[in-house]
Amino acid sequence: MSRARLIFAFASFILLGVTSGVAGVLIPSQMADYQVNKVTIGTMFFTFSAGYVLSGVGNGSLIRWLGARGQLALGAAVTGCLAYGIGLRPSFVVLLIANIGLGFGTGILDAGLNAYLTTLPNHTTLLNLLHAFFGVGALIGPVLATALLHAHRPWQDVYLLLAVAAVPLLAGFLTLFPSRIAQVPEEEEHPAFEGRRAPLSAALRHPTVWLAATFLCLYVGIEVTVGDWSFSLLTQQKGAGELLAGYVVSGYWLGLTLGRFLLNASATRAGIGVVAMMYGCLAGVGVATLLTWLGPGSVLVTIGFGLIGFFLGPVFPTTIAVLPRLAPARLVPTAVGLLVGASVIGGAVFPWLAGSLAQGLGLGSLLPYTLVLSVLLAIVWSTIGRRIRSVAGPAGGELTDDGGGLDRIRTATDSQAH
Repeated sequence: MSRARLIFAFASFILLGVTSGVAGVLIPSQMADYQVNKVTIGTMFFTFSAGYVLSGVGNGSLIRWLGARGQLALGAAVTGCLAYGIGLRPSFVVLLIANIGLGFGTGILDAGLNAYLTTLPNHTTLLNLLHAFFGVGALIGPVLATALLHAHRPWQDVYLLLAVAAVPLLAGFLTLFPSRIAQVPEEEEHPAFEGRRAPLSAALRHPTVWLAATFLCLYVGIEVTVGDWSFSLLTQQKGAGELLAGYVVSGYWLGLTLGRFLLNASATRAGIGVVAMMYGCLAGVGVATLLTWLGPGSVLVTIGFGLIGFFLGPVFPTTIAVLPRLAPARLVPTAVGLLVGASVIGGAVFPWLAGSLAQGLGLGSLLPYTLVLSVLLAIVWSTIGRRIRSVAGPAGGELTDDGGGLDRIRTATDSQAH
């Protein structure tokens, strides 16, 4: 039963990845279909983000009211229905409204499955695998969308396929997942705790939640900006054909996937702590962005996009994995939802800003813009890293993943990161 649940969790993240991966490839077709410019089409990022934020804020409450089974089933049902609605090619205004619902449904799945896996043994490994399967979907997405467009199919057919894929997920959530999962220590459910501050209010007052939310907001801003605008950059400025550009974008998502499969496991085997690993990843993002921006030739551009994805890979799941160690257990489901919501705000605002800059300065501004965001990301992580070290203790104590001993955070290793 546990394996079956994990299979459906991973399959759900493949669907989320496909949803994200197709977006950038479909932008030119949507712009031509609705006859809008880059700034206007960028409003789709905001409407999708609004739905995601709503789901993130309500994640803890939905889990308490509906249980894990009901919450995840709701997410699959909403995702399927709204994808089908978009597949009917509504007007642009209706498309924006439907995009809110699609963001809400996928946000429920995202936050709910992240919260569920944080309660399991070896959750750092499982979270990296979960998000690696998001990368698998994001890798499939551009190839799928490009193939359909190349076959002269309308862009909305992609959404009809997403609607079909949501049906078996809905069935799996209803039949396999428990109605309730252990999210907080048993004693915190005692009536004596009824007077405590509501989880949402308490999470919003917790400084670590705000730091992690800011960090993931910037991170997803980079991830989505590169994923969504690189296709336009390659086809409209670099002179690449649609098929080649689609494969390069898939290479970016392939790098993201491989990073999630390989980097955390390799760092663990080498005895490298979370803080040092993250500094290494962020440095890698900066160097790879410079390579892609300044390196001559299409080969270096292709390698550079793949390396950007590779070093971005472990950042999101590792941040979620350390959250239960830095925030009270009763706040984790709500905090995870807030982090997911904040991350999607970044996934809307920063790509929209990238589109606005491209409208005024040209698509060549994409990579310098990405480099600036990666520097800001490293600055925020430095503050989070100090908090992690303070939890680990001055004597070099360890934070371990429940049952797996994977999240070793050593003072000696952390000092090497500087």
